[in-house]
Formats: sequence, C-alpha cells, structure tokens
Amino acid sequence: MDKRDKIIEYLTRLFPNANCELEGETPFEFLISVILSAQCTDKRVNMTTPALFAKYNTPQDFIKADIKDVENIIHPCGFYHNKAKNIMLLSHALIDRFDGVVPNTLEELMSLPGVGMKTAKVVLGFVYNQNVMAVDTHVLRVSNRLGIVNEKNPDKCSVLLEKYFKKDVQKIHHRLVLFGRYYCKAIKPKCDICELKSVCKFYGEVKNVSR
Repeated sequence: MDKRDKIIEYLTRLFPNANCELEGETPFEFLISVILSAQCTDKRVNMTTPALFAKYNTPQDFIKADIKDVENIIHPCGFYHNKAKNIMLLSHALIDRFDGVVPNTLEELMSLPGVGMKTAKVVLGFVYNQNVMAVDTHVLRVSNRLGIVNEKNPDKCSVLLEKYFKKDVQKIHHRLVLFGRYYCKAIKPKCDICELKSVCKFYGEVKNVSR
C-alpha cells in the first residue's frame, strides 16, 4: 500500500461518515454559513444561523434588511461588520447576475463579494458534489505535516491536493479537516496514537530532534 492509499484508508476508518459540520437548508443558506465560518468555529456558526435564517434566508430578504440588524445577529461569529457588508453585497450580486441562484462554477462563485477559493470550493463540494479540495487551516497543516505538499499558500495547496488524491476529493477534504481538528492538532498532536507515523514527515522530524 503506497502512502496515498494508506492515508485514505486510515482516514476512512477514523471518519467513515465524515461530512461538513456547517448547517444550511438551501445552497444560499449554506453559502452564508461558510462566509460566517471565517475565523469562527462551525459550532458557533450553527448556534447563530437559526436566528439569522428565521428572519433572512434568501438574497431578496437580505437586500431589504437593515445591515445593523444583520450585524447584531451575527456578532458572535466575529468580524461582523465586514461579514454583514459582504453578505449584503453578495445578495445584490446574486440577484443582479445569477437570478438569485448560487452559481456552480469556481469562477462565478469567486466573483461574488467575500467569496475566496476556500469558500467557493466548500460550496462546490458540499452543495454541488464536485471533486474539489477546500483548504482551511486544518487541511493546510495536515497536508504539509504528512509531506503530501510543501506549500503554505492555501489556494496553491488546494490545486496540489486535487492532483494528488484525484478522486473522492470532497470526502477526503472532510476527513482531513476532522483529522486536523481532533488528531493532528496545531498544539499537542496525538502522534502517539496515529497510524500514519511511518509516512509522516512531521513525526520523522520530531523523532530525529528528540534523539
């Protein structure tokens, strides 16, 4: 079993039912949840969005909303001024250019205010089931530690990981996120119980330093 297959097999055993932890009943709600998740935990976003979507859950709702009210609701998610502004601008753009429908291409999604490559690929993967790799801090850390990539730029890392894994990329994305969140943590990673030690660049380096 080569390194790639070993990583896939182990992560699949650890997280057989891995999926996105953000919630949203429609593509638009999910897109808003992803925007709110920047520099914020999924748990906090999921605690915040029920109140938000009870009042505003379509682009049409948001363009009529008082931005101060939106800011007040999303305040717990942090960076609420900028996030509220982007949500309002994004809603206008969706209505003006896409008939209120969340687009299903990377280029179109990234043309929306507040939507970068990571946000776009999370939406493409989860909503449209496309074979894409969204790279957050967890995926970036894990993929570099394992030696799959040597790249600190998330967007470049995304392209490299898609080429490396080739298929079922969206499923692997969710498993890498959970692995980074609960096992390969930024501080105190659980190397002692990890079955990828034999193929892990980070563990090899740590082991050599400790000798």
